Amino acid sequence: MDIDIIIAEDVNPAQLAELAVEAEKLGIRAIWSSNYHQNWDAFLTLAPAALATSKILLGPLAVSPWEMHPLKITNSLLTLNEMANGRAMVAISGGGGVLGACGWKIGKNTGSTESWPFKDELSGARYPERRVRGVQESIELIDQARTGKLVYSFDGEIFQVTRPFQMDYAKSDGPLIYGCCSGPMMVRMGARVADGIQVSDFIPEMMPGAMKNVRAGLAKREQPVDDFRIGNFWAWHIKKDKDVSMYEARRELIWRGGIVAKIPHDIAPHVNGDEEVQLVIDNWDNFFKAFWTRSGKIDGVSETIVNNLIAGMSSAGDENDIDRELERFKAFASSGLTELSLRLFDDPMDSLQMLGKHVLPALR
Repeated sequence: MDIDIIIAEDVNPAQLAELAVEAEKLGIRAIWSSNYHQNWDAFLTLAPAALATSKILLGPLAVSPWEMHPLKITNSLLTLNEMANGRAMVAISGGGGVLGACGWKIGKNTGSTESWPFKDELSGARYPERRVRGVQESIELIDQARTGKLVYSFDGEIFQVTRPFQMDYAKSDGPLIYGCCSGPMMVRMGARVADGIQVSDFIPEMMPGAMKNVRAGLAKREQPVDDFRIGNFWAWHIKKDKDVSMYEARRELIWRGGIVAKIPHDIAPHVNGDEEVQLVIDNWDNFFKAFWTRSGKIDGVSETIVNNLIAGMSSAGDENDIDRELERFKAFASSGLTELSLRLFDDPMDSLQMLGKHVLPALR
């Protein structure tokens, strides 16, 4: 299993290039930029890193076709890929924070014959529907374009290109196309059409179900794939100072998948009983407040419950806790992951060097 790193949205292009150079030296497979609504552009910020490195893969995580048309995603991706001599990648998502910031809402289309877009009768908001289909079409469009051959049109059910297009400047191999796929239907679709999938905040116990869906999707591919990639977004908070680590983990806890989406069965393995699950859900605003105020203080939930959630949903602590995390990472490797994508937060260079010292040698 390889290790990728995901860099925070507030890291500037020069800093990201420095991290990419160091990551390449250490043997990190890939570096992902974060795509948020008010921060550095996730494609452009990788340009200096593309020029400063020669082996490491680079790409934005994640981009939604409802925030950026798949044709324009293709333009940006292929441009980055040429700059990087074939080392670019992208992860296509059906949701994300940029979508929310743009006024999109994701919900069920009830009582309307329109598939997308349509306006909610009360709020006037447009809801992107059929997200699995939309992500699939985006992947298919990029896949056609990366050949460099002439494509006369793309007539998808969700997305269309009505003029011929030919990205004949795309001379390099690649790029890799990932789907951000956590739900069963999305995983099966990604395994059927993409080069790889990225699940989010999965614990090892969730992987057998995911792998069953991966195999189902792979079995329906039109063209077999030799090296299908399966990654997992995972929060890395370990620091030299345990108190600093736990503060960061509390601050960011709202964004762990089961909590931010209020999914009871994803919270349940880390707490004691249904009452504690409901307590976590009822205090969602307090988890968010700990992030937004940067206080790391989660009101209404006991320290024991918070610490249990952190321990189950992320890697936190000091260097004495790394052996414990290595056991978890080895379980991930045994489950079928080809790479673990570690999200770094504060002081990313320190975190990267810790990975190089303790984690990468143990997984080789």
